Amino acid sequence: MHKIICFALSILLLTTLAACQFENNEDMSLTIYTERHYDTDQLLYDEFTETTGIKINLVRDEADKLMTRLQNEGEDTEADLLIIADAGRLGRAKDLDLLKPITSEALETQVPENYRDPEAYWYGLTMRARVIVYHPNRVNPSELSTYEALTDEKWQGRIVSRSSTNIYNQSLMASFIELWGEDEALSWAIGLANNFARDPEGNDRDQAKAVVQGVADLAIMNTYYIGRMLYSSDPAEVEVAETIGIYFPNQETTGTHINVSGIGLIKHSKNADHALKLIEFLTSETAQSSYANANFEYPVNPNVEPHELLKSWGSFIKQDIPLSVLSEHSTKATMLMNQAGWK
Repeated sequence: MHKIICFALSILLLTTLAACQFENNEDMSLTIYTERHYDTDQLLYDEFTETTGIKINLVRDEADKLMTRLQNEGEDTEADLLIIADAGRLGRAKDLDLLKPITSEALETQVPENYRDPEAYWYGLTMRARVIVYHPNRVNPSELSTYEALTDEKWQGRIVSRSSTNIYNQSLMASFIELWGEDEALSWAIGLANNFARDPEGNDRDQAKAVVQGVADLAIMNTYYIGRMLYSSDPAEVEVAETIGIYFPNQETTGTHINVSGIGLIKHSKNADHALKLIEFLTSETAQSSYANANFEYPVNPNVEPHELLKSWGSFIKQDIPLSVLSEHSTKATMLMNQAGWK
C-alpha cells in the first residue's frame, strides 16, 4: 500500500513539474504580419514588450502578399496578428477565412462600432479622411462642395489622382457604390476621369506636389500625408504642405470618406491571449495618443483628441456607413473605375 501511495505521489509530482515547465516555456512572443512601416508603430511595440515581457516579431510586406502567404501557410503559420491599412482589405482577409473573431469589454469601449467588424473579426487602429486639396492662388474654397462636383466641366484638365489600382481610391469608390448605387458611381468615375490633368501616377504626396507645381489645381489625398509632409525633414515637402489648402467635401450631404488601418487575429494563431492584450493596448488611450501625435492619424478611441494640426482643420462630418461594406463592393469598384477609363 505504501509503495502504491509513493508511486501515485511520484506521478503527481512529475505531472506538476511538467505543467510548470510548460508554463515557464510558454511562448512569450507575437508575430505580426503588417503592411504599416511607421516608427510610431515600432515604439508602441517596444513599450508593450517592456510592460508585458511579450516580444514582437514583425513581418512587413504588401497586404495582398501577406494574405497570400497566410493562405499558403495555413495551420503552419507563425503569424498571430494581421495589420492592414484599409478596411476593404481587412474584410477580404475575413472572407478568405484568415481571421477569427476576438472580443473583450475593453475593445467594445475603445473602438466604436463603425470602426470595427460587426462580427469582431477586425478592429480599427487609426483613421484618416480622403479630402480634396487645392492651390489657394488658383482655387477659391467657395468653389468646392462635394466629390460629385469634381465632375463639373469647370475642372476639366485640373485634377490629379492616384491610379485605379490604389486601394484608397478603390475604397472611396466602394463607399460611393454603397451610397449612390453602381450606375451613379460609374457616372461619377467617368466624369472625374474626364477631368484629369494627366494619367494617374504616383502616391498621395505626388498629387500634392503636382498641384503646387502647376500640373493641376485639385487633388484627392489622405489627411495624414499632409501632416507628415508638414513635419518632414525634406524642405520641399514642407513647402508643398504649407502651400496647399485642405477641403472636407460633402459636409452638407453624405460626409467625407474615411478609412482605417486595422488589426485582426489570425485564425491559426497559437497566442490568442497575448494577441488580445496587444490589440487592447493599441486601442487604449495611451497608444492612440501616440498614433495621433506622431503620425497625424485620427484616433479611433473616442476619448483621445487628434493632433493640434488636425484640430486646426476643424471637425467634419464623416460618411455614415459601416466600413465593413467597403470589402463587399471592392471588386465592383475596381471594375467600374476601369470601365470609366480611370487608369
